Amino acid sequence: MAKYSQEFKLKLVKEYENGKLGYKSLAKKYGIPDSSPIRKWTNLYKTYGKEGLSPKKSKEVYPVHFKLDVLQFMKRTGSSYQETANSFGIRELSVIANWNQAFNKEGIEGLKPKKKGRPSMSKLPKKTKVNKSQSMSREQELERENELLRLENAYLKKVKAYEENPNGFLAEHKQGWHLSSKKKDID
Repeated sequence: MAKYSQEFKLKLVKEYENGKLGYKSLAKKYGIPDSSPIRKWTNLYKTYGKEGLSPKKSKEVYPVHFKLDVLQFMKRTGSSYQETANSFGIRELSVIANWNQAFNKEGIEGLKPKKKGRPSMSKLPKKTKVNKSQSMSREQELERENELLRLENAYLKKVKAYEENPNGFLAEHKQGWHLSSKKKDID
């Protein structure tokens, strides 16, 4: 459900066009937190008429070559997002901004549609992973074993300290946690 009805949007657009109030004054009068929606509705009404104020039925999917054309047009002519959107019949400016950002980051690959959702479960059995110890040298294996033994030793020391004095152990760690959380709040 839309936050504002089409009739309400049309009323504000007409009042803006006919009245003496600006975007901010209209927003204040009708209790809208920001004037940008009224600005957007006015532009949509000028560009598409009354239909521009109605919610879209479905999400539009644009092909990659169309996205490239839009971005090239914007760069070639120096048009703003608003002018580019009006030229190509795109209602949302943020769509073009997202395309531009994706193109600058990843190139054409960034404009291709991404798969959504979780991958489907395969009926094939899981592949067994190659054992890392086979690819490690003897020295690397010993270093790994040494590291695991150190971790085990440190863990056992913590368990022993907790068993000897549970309240002191918890208070010590709780105090350290509170101090570190206060540091994060200050920054």
